[in-house]
Amino acid sequence: MSLYRFLEMIPGLLTWATLIAIVTFSAIAPVYVALFIIVFDVYWLLRTAYFSFHLRATFNKMKAYLKVNWLEELNKLTPSESTPGWEDIYHLVILPMYKEPYEVVKESFESIRGTNYPKDKFILVLATEEKGGAEDQEVAGKIQNEFGSHFYKFLTTTHPKDIPGELAGKGSNETWAGKEVKRTIIDELHLNYENILVSVFDVDTQVPKEYFGRLTHAFLQEPDRQFASYQPIPLFTNNIFEAPSLARVIAFSCTFWQMMNQSRPERLTSFSSHSMPFKPLVEIGFWSVDHVSEDSMIFWQCYLHYNSHWKVVPLFYPVTMDANVAPKFWQTMINVYKQQRRWAWGAENVPYMIYGFIKNKSMPLRKKLYWSFHIIESFHSWSTNALLIFALGWLPLLIGGEQFNLTLLSYNLPQITRILMTLASIGIASSAILSILLLPPKPEWFKFKDYFFYLIQWLLMPLTLIIFGAMPAIESQTRLLLGGKLRLGFWVTPKMRSNS
Repeated sequence: MSLYRFLEMIPGLLTWATLIAIVTFSAIAPVYVALFIIVFDVYWLLRTAYFSFHLRATFNKMKAYLKVNWLEELNKLTPSESTPGWEDIYHLVILPMYKEPYEVVKESFESIRGTNYPKDKFILVLATEEKGGAEDQEVAGKIQNEFGSHFYKFLTTTHPKDIPGELAGKGSNETWAGKEVKRTIIDELHLNYENILVSVFDVDTQVPKEYFGRLTHAFLQEPDRQFASYQPIPLFTNNIFEAPSLARVIAFSCTFWQMMNQSRPERLTSFSSHSMPFKPLVEIGFWSVDHVSEDSMIFWQCYLHYNSHWKVVPLFYPVTMDANVAPKFWQTMINVYKQQRRWAWGAENVPYMIYGFIKNKSMPLRKKLYWSFHIIESFHSWSTNALLIFALGWLPLLIGGEQFNLTLLSYNLPQITRILMTLASIGIASSAILSILLLPPKPEWFKFKDYFFYLIQWLLMPLTLIIFGAMPAIESQTRLLLGGKLRLGFWVTPKMRSNS
């Protein structure tokens, strides 16, 4: 067995070792498991309070930033030898698409066209797939005809199918698009790589009016600007009123996790739609073409290439994307599960990261240990925490035997757990209120009574954490553990509108 293959097995081994240990020791040592469950519940309560603090801090900062005219703020900056003027910065925006309907793609381009930023500073690339067929080319043609003249440059690329060594997915498509725009536009015009910011957006991504002003301001204010990614907050609200309750809770849960991490930039890695300078992108050879999770993998490519001299700068500013919606409820649930499973496949970052740490002798050991623990712990928590809190905490009572069930600890375990979970539910209540505040403009049918249903939907959170959190994470880590034909490929989340 190769070292890399062993490292791939680590997330799954840890998860299954935890689950098996809880079941086994609940039967043979129920007292110790009961004590562990109580301590773990206290830890989870404290962690919930800690996360809620960061969530509120990010929300308040985002709310303040949304009121700023960032183009005016850019005009206040003074260029220097080390800092270019904002007028010198170009925005390369790459939007990979595969079988998305015209309405979804159009809305994204309309949002970019509507931004308060000079359009002659934009290079837009609509990156299609050959396997998308004539239908995708028709959509791309309509988009180019409608929007191409509104920007400095507009390029449509077609990523060939079945290139040896490539995994069919976003990473390979983005890399093809990035190399094409470099060859046909950037190099032809002799544009300075250091003055180009690359934003890779899912094709359903829509941006607020001041987004590119905020992005440019963050870039110019960052002293180490060429060695950083720039991360917005993903709000899955484009079609939130069309989504069923479970899908809404899951969408906001992802948003809240990203919001909490914005206030903890030392733990932030790139996710979904994000930006980075063009120069380091060229130097590392663009995005990985043989991994599913290219959005987070690009962080580790840069982190390893530059010997840990890389970070993610939080923008405290949103972009909006689609929540999971399908014509039928059960198809939506299946799609939600598959999307969560694909995100959980980000556990493939663990072997890539640790293998890179082992090979890289220039990086400080403390940084290797810090990131190894943090990333492994985050994937382990994803797959096990919800089960430990909401499902397996009762095992000592069920299989601990008659002797344990006669003890005072056995009697008090449900009471203590109930009290701790009730206190922790305050965090769920704050999430419910925050989700209301983050809703986009309400449709005509949305009445005052609907606020009630949008609040009580958060009672479903324990269910969503297990079925659409722990379970897809366990499946992904198990597939990575076993390898072979069980490995996941890239799954494209279907996009739709009620009129598409």
